Amino acid sequence: MDTVPVYHGPITREAGEKLLLAAGTDGSYLLRDSESIPGVYCLCVLYQGYVYTYRVSQTETGSWSAETAPGVHRRLFRKVHNLILAFQKPNQGIVTPLQNPVVNCVKANYSPGTGAVEETLAAAEESP
Repeated sequence: MDTVPVYHGPITREAGEKLLLAAGTDGSYLLRDSESIPGVYCLCVLYQGYVYTYRVSQTETGSWSAETAPGVHRRLFRKVHNLILAFQKPNQGIVTPLQNPVVNCVKANYSPGTGAVEETLAAAEESP
């Protein structure tokens, strides 16, 4: 998961929502760890000022899937990247297609031992 640019790791729901609201564009999205279920991820999508969250998990066989709207056929993907590509198309069971990735800039700018990750996450969680 660490190679997925939109993966933000163990940030809180609130921090994820702030990042998406700051992006401000419908279809903005990111992935984060689920706070309530270990080993499960959350695909968070901004649409009309509200953040929608879909659980993403890996099956016992290594395939990836996302919980979507009731009645939508569950699809399996070999890679998270393929799941994201599929959900960039309309009518896939999520509120709006994934259009604007919110890339984890902290990962890209991380220097071990500097505390940059902790400082950036703390700032995101403390900002109004």
